Amino acid sequence: MRPPGQEDLLQVLWCPYDHDPQGKPSTALFWRSAAQVVDILATPPEPYEVNYEGYVPEPCVLAPEAITEYPASLDLSPQMRLVVEDWSRWQAAGADVDSSYADCPQDFYDTHLADAPGWKVGGWPPWGRTDPNPRSCIVCDVQMVPLLTIASFEWDGGEGYSWAPCEEQAAANTVGHCCGQDPSQPTKVEVGSTDNMQIYVCPTSPEHPHTDLIQ
Repeated sequence: MRPPGQEDLLQVLWCPYDHDPQGKPSTALFWRSAAQVVDILATPPEPYEVNYEGYVPEPCVLAPEAITEYPASLDLSPQMRLVVEDWSRWQAAGADVDSSYADCPQDFYDTHLADAPGWKVGGWPPWGRTDPNPRSCIVCDVQMVPLLTIASFEWDGGEGYSWAPCEEQAAANTVGHCCGQDPSQPTKVEVGSTDNMQIYVCPTSPEHPHTDLIQ
């Protein structure tokens, strides 16, 4: 998806209240030109009232990085799913897969390789609450694509620690939190039942209405 015209900055706003019919924050997208943003507030204003504290992000520093992830097994074709489920293929490829996954190698794929957890731009949908549910643009009926994932946690517990950045692996495996701060939840945002809220946009036109989905 390309931004409209010469605009190169996307501002994502959401209301810290649950909105009907699905009981989740309402979102709004605004494309702007970074060159025209001159008066930047040193301290962003906080909402005067909120429905739930988990809808108000904790100020923190962002350190974006590019990663490679693959679609969840639910998004694979039946043929590719059979490949992922074939233990002999993993062995033949010389993949560093623990033998405990021999009975269900698909679990290794979904846990360590597919749909990375955490806040992300683009990427694959984290299905789980439902099976894959394509979103269609209400204007042109084109299948929409993920733009942004707002995650309750940057990585999962247990084996999901493999998605924690290298510099945070030690903190990820530490029992308890440091000074009350969970390293896997720096924003302190929680959506749904500690789920993910994914914003979808039309790849044909950024001016078409966006939609979202909680998984």
